[in-house]
Amino acid sequence: MIRIVIVALLFSFLSAKEARLDSYMKFVKVVNIIEKYYVEPLDTNQIVEKLLKGGIAQLDAHSSFLDKKGYKDLQVTTNGEFGGLGIVVGMRKGVLTVISPIDDTPAYKAGVKANDIILKIDGKATIDMTLDEAVNLMRGKPGTKITLTLVRDGKPVVVHITRAMIKVKSVKAYDFKDYPNIKYIRISSFDKNVVTSLKKVISTMRGK
Repeated sequence: MIRIVIVALLFSFLSAKEARLDSYMKFVKVVNIIEKYYVEPLDTNQIVEKLLKGGIAQLDAHSSFLDKKGYKDLQVTTNGEFGGLGIVVGMRKGVLTVISPIDDTPAYKAGVKANDIILKIDGKATIDMTLDEAVNLMRGKPGTKITLTLVRDGKPVVVHITRAMIKVKSVKAYDFKDYPNIKYIRISSFDKNVVTSLKKVISTMRGK
C-alpha cells in the first residue's frame, strides 16, 4: 500500500513538472515565432518584455510589469513630487478613466472631474494604451502644455492644461459642519510621506 502511494506521488510530481516544462516550451515557441515572422524586426528581449507587460496586465487591474524606466517612474510617484497634471487615473473595464483630480493642481483647476474618460492625450487615442503608457504621456516638464480629450456624460470635452510640479498632499482632514465631534481624513495617495503626514494630521486634530 505504501509503495503504491509513493509511486502515485512520484507520478503526480513528474506530471506537474512536465506540465510546467510544457508551459515554458509554449512560451519559447511563441517568442521564436514572433521573432521569425513578425512584420517588424524585434529582438528576443523586446518580445519577452512586451509579452510580460501584456500577460501580467491580464491578471488584474493592479498588476503590471515594470522595466527599468517604469520602476524609475514609480519611484518618482512614491516620492510625492513629480511634473504632471495632478490626476489619479486607472483602467475601468479597459477604459482609461480619471479616478480623481488632486486638489489645487492644474487638472483640478482645468475642471477635470472624477469618472471622466480620457479618450485622447495630445490627439493620441488611448484605446489599447496601457496605464503606464498613458501616465508617461501625461507627465512631463513643468510649464509644457498638454491637451486631453475627455468623455463626460457621453459628450466630448477638450481640456488644455499646463503641466506643473505636483507636490502631492496625500493626507487632508475635513470637519463635518453638522457633526463637530466627527472628523474625516482623506488619503489620496500612498507615497513615502503618508505615514508622517497622517500622524501630523491626527496630532493636530487632538490638539497636541
